[in-house]
Amino acid sequence: MSNDVTSAPPGPDLSDRPFTLTVEREFAVPAHSIYLAWTERFDSWFAAPGTVLMRPEINTAFFFETVFKAPGAKLAKRYPHYGRFLRLVPDRLIELTWVTGAGGTEGAETVVTVELQPRGDRSHLRLIHAGFAGQAALDQHLAAWPGVLAHMDAQLQRNPVR
Repeated sequence: MSNDVTSAPPGPDLSDRPFTLTVEREFAVPAHSIYLAWTERFDSWFAAPGTVLMRPEINTAFFFETVFKAPGAKLAKRYPHYGRFLRLVPDRLIELTWVTGAGGTEGAETVVTVELQPRGDRSHLRLIHAGFAGQAALDQHLAAWPGVLAHMDAQLQRNPVR
């Protein structure tokens, strides 16, 4: 199956979930590294090692878990993430659905679009996350994504994905 924009399957209907956020960041790594990190190497920057089931193919489901210990908690909790790729343009665009349970997207199938602009050995990333069920989920992700992207940039600078 082709990985161009014209082969995109229908995404979820977001018409009754208008909550959307946009975050932008300059990265100190090439767009190709970011593209690979989002499509093949989620465990290099976000997912718990050994939990990623992912192939960069249109309409192919993926799964991974994150592990987080909240301040004051006795144990870390596992957070499963599910989705499928909707559009892939190497080194330029990744669009995927994004589903997490309570405290995340609250089970709603949201859409994350990552637009990449190569700038030599650096890149500009624009992330659009659409389709939140309500303001609380939007606010949580608006607070989280800048830190997640900063962590990604730092991880990719330390351990480049090629």
